[in-house]
Amino acid sequence: MDTNADEQHTPVDPRIGPGYPAGRLARALRTATTHEDAGARARAERRVGHWREVLRAMASGAVTAGSRTPVAGLPAWVTPQVVHGGFATGAACAGGPLLPYELESAARAGVPADRRALFGHFLTDRGLAELTDRLDRGCYEVLVPEEAALLTVAWLVRAGDRSAALDLLDTLEPFAGQLRFTPRPAAAPAADTTLTHRRTVGEVREAVAARRRHPAVEAMNEALAVWNPFADELLAHWLETARSGRVLARQPDDGWHGRGAALLARYQELAAVHTRCGKHRRPKENQAVLRAALTEAVAGRTPDARALGRLQHAVDSMVAKRGRPGSARHTALRAGQAAVAARPTHHALAAVVARRLSVLPQGTGTPAADALTGPVTDEEQRDCGLPAGTAVPEPVRRVVLGALSAPIGTLVERGLVPSAEVLAELVPQLVSATAALAHSDPALRALAAANHRAFRNRRSLLLLDLQHQVRVEELPWVRAVAAYRGTGGESAEAARTTLVRLGELAVQGFPATLLPNPLLRELSVLAAGAGLAMPLVEELAIDIFMGRFSGKFLDAAVVAGDLLGGTLYERYYGIDYTALAALGVAGAAGAEGRAAGRPEAAARERRRAVKEFGKLCRARAGGAGGWSGNAMVIEQAQILTTHNLAALVALAGIEPGYGWAEAARRCFTAVCALTARLHRDPQGWNTVKDAAYAWRQMLFHLSLCGAPQRAEVVAWTEAEAARHPGRVADRLAPALAGLRLVAAGGEFRADGTAEGGRARRLLGRSSADHWLRRDLQAPAGPG
Repeated sequence: MDTNADEQHTPVDPRIGPGYPAGRLARALRTATTHEDAGARARAERRVGHWREVLRAMASGAVTAGSRTPVAGLPAWVTPQVVHGGFATGAACAGGPLLPYELESAARAGVPADRRALFGHFLTDRGLAELTDRLDRGCYEVLVPEEAALLTVAWLVRAGDRSAALDLLDTLEPFAGQLRFTPRPAAAPAADTTLTHRRTVGEVREAVAARRRHPAVEAMNEALAVWNPFADELLAHWLETARSGRVLARQPDDGWHGRGAALLARYQELAAVHTRCGKHRRPKENQAVLRAALTEAVAGRTPDARALGRLQHAVDSMVAKRGRPGSARHTALRAGQAAVAARPTHHALAAVVARRLSVLPQGTGTPAADALTGPVTDEEQRDCGLPAGTAVPEPVRRVVLGALSAPIGTLVERGLVPSAEVLAELVPQLVSATAALAHSDPALRALAAANHRAFRNRRSLLLLDLQHQVRVEELPWVRAVAAYRGTGGESAEAARTTLVRLGELAVQGFPATLLPNPLLRELSVLAAGAGLAMPLVEELAIDIFMGRFSGKFLDAAVVAGDLLGGTLYERYYGIDYTALAALGVAGAAGAEGRAAGRPEAAARERRRAVKEFGKLCRARAGGAGGWSGNAMVIEQAQILTTHNLAALVALAGIEPGYGWAEAARRCFTAVCALTARLHRDPQGWNTVKDAAYAWRQMLFHLSLCGAPQRAEVVAWTEAEAARHPGRVADRLAPALAGLRLVAAGGEFRADGTAEGGRARRLLGRSSADHWLRRDLQAPAGPG
């Protein structure tokens, strides 16, 4: 098992001051007091409360930042409330006031509304029978891992393992009055774990129902439906006085003045009701000029020459632009505008879709998401007045499809999973079900899956000195049933199948991006279940990196060397995988020493090998210090290990369905798209970093291609770069020259350049200004 998959590298100095929490508090306060959106202000208010709790707890000593047991008096297995940056607030996620379902349970059991009393009730025959019934029917939810504890006790009692049940109760009892150990009731068992969804029906319904009216669209429709026709009436009224195009060439009679007064009165009524469009109020607009002149005429005042000139100009302009009211040209124009104004708005159609969603179960996804976005029906036309057959707009449809419940591969194929990070959010449900297959008892299997899903919601803590996050097997209720967990057989095969499936989905769907840490944690669980010793390495945070690596980084580099020795990848980055293999042999000798009963000597040898790996990364990074030095060292570790690609290919056997050449092409297209952003982003450091990541992934994929395919892709890159705007071909010319050089058997100098500087190795980090960014300010040259 990869026991370091969630290891966190943090500062050695244990004195973590209040500066960061205070800064986050100030930021939340600004948002809470100045943001224009009420929802954003409310969320910021909650963050303000949390950061105040963090600062108060740190000041009082109730919280020790950087510890695996940050909250005084609570063991590591208790789920702490954690805010941004890994700071604990001092509260437990399973603590706080009793929830409604706990109050109902206490009332039903006839015990005080107190957690310790409830704890005692569920240990009676009646309480255990209730828990056992929930286990058998699967009608419960576990949103915080602690909520699985008493269900586990009930399962152990039923299994006849009273000794394990009593040991678990001894661990839980000191916290019985403080923490929530009972599950939440549910109307039905958990949904089919072979299907997943990004958002629940309830979440989608709220998002659709909250869709606001678009002010600009509403103003346009009002102008088309109300103010343009009114302007036509004003124009027609003035044209009654015209002869040979000159207004007031005919003397208006009393009827004209009466109709004019009626028009002005109607204007006041319209202006009081239709307030979205303000153009008619602007004094220089033609409609306002006509209305102002009519006001004077109705009052019996004769316009002066200047006012008459403005009136004539307005009439002439309106007739010239659209024709006289009633003419064929004018009638056709206004008919088209009326049709536009009559079209249902996105807001109105969103309300129709929200009503469709409201009748479905709100707590899960739906396989019928596509049907929910069909055209307006005849029945809906009768209910809301919108024309039957009107299509639901694409922006609303996209929101609804977020609730589509389908196999995860289907969601990726349909573009409903836009990034590897979103994929990582979806996989725990699938992984939990797969990992739980190790339990043969169906009730225990369902409970283990529910606990796994809840545990994956546990936020990482800020930790010191290479401590690792709490692992699921450390939870007392998981340890209590560990003896009932099988190995090998069907569960191992299922874990391997799911590992390969998810690995291929990630690499095929997002070939140009790093696998995010949450996804790596899930893949590590699957690898352990499949019996694979797979060294998966997390992405390290630059600002808290202290220059040290765990042993799995060396192990991953050795796996990469076995796969990539002698390839384009090794030559391009100037790696000596033979030397890395020798370090790996030393590390392996340490492991053998432990097995042979020499643990101290073995540990020293292992530490020495891992330390040498860190020295190698620093040497390859040029020995720079500070933030940029950390970034360069981390990048070199990613290069040497391929950041998990080699491990997944060599040890799990993954391969994208469209082949390695197509993966390389997609990576280079991503490089071009990222490079194009530099035209709009003068800073561009993150853009350069992401482009270098995609470039490295491309080199990995190219290295697994056959020679003819590789040559074809390398030749294609130049034309692809030229296809992109923003001087992409110019910016990438040095990188492409370097690629062609190494592909042809050449190599870079020690400084990463060749051909007099025309060819360059593309890296994402630099101690000085990056050449890809410098080219941003330089004029386009001939080469």
